Amino acid sequence: MNAMDENRVVIFDTTLRDGEQAPGCSMTLNEKLRVASALRDLRVDVIEAGFPAASPGDFKAVQTIARTIEGPTICGLARCNPRDIKRVWDAVKDAASPRIHVFVATSRIHREHKLQMAKAEILKSAVESVSYARSFCDNVEFSPEDASRTELEYLAEVVEAVAAKLMTYALGRGVDAADMPAIRRIVREAEASDYRWSSLVLGIVRSIPFQLRRAAS
Repeated sequence: MNAMDENRVVIFDTTLRDGEQAPGCSMTLNEKLRVASALRDLRVDVIEAGFPAASPGDFKAVQTIARTIEGPTICGLARCNPRDIKRVWDAVKDAASPRIHVFVATSRIHREHKLQMAKAEILKSAVESVSYARSFCDNVEFSPEDASRTELEYLAEVVEAVAAKLMTYALGRGVDAADMPAIRRIVREAEASDYRWSSLVLGIVRSIPFQLRRAAS
């Protein structure tokens, strides 16, 4: 995990994943490569190239972009389940800078009607999925889907659990009671920035436990 300049804007482009879901915007493989090349030329930082588990065609497109486009981080989207995560890794692993982006819906309407999962099950799934993705790749992103309609207390609970898991990788050890004030501060700062992923990463890098570990090494 590298320190990030807090004044630097990082461009995360989802044209090839979220954008392609718009009616009438489906693209061929060659069209996706042209878009990815244009994004590279624009110096976009992260290209979310697709959802590899969605179809063989989407997997092939993400894999081809990962093998062809140099410069940006190439990212694939996965639901919080092992099959999706492994599928993303197989698609992006040949990129110079691969990323696995895992997500799970957290709002009540999604919990009850789409996932049919309890809060505790979703929390467990999020933490286990981040851990599984991390077994393949150092660069892992997590997003709570429909966060704006999620109860704030529960959203903070999910983010705190994920932050604690990320902290274990940053420190190279398990977290203990002495680390929890730093983790709660990271969550408070993330909440103030609408739970941006960069806020979580910066919070961990700036935290006292991480700084002590860096000084010791």
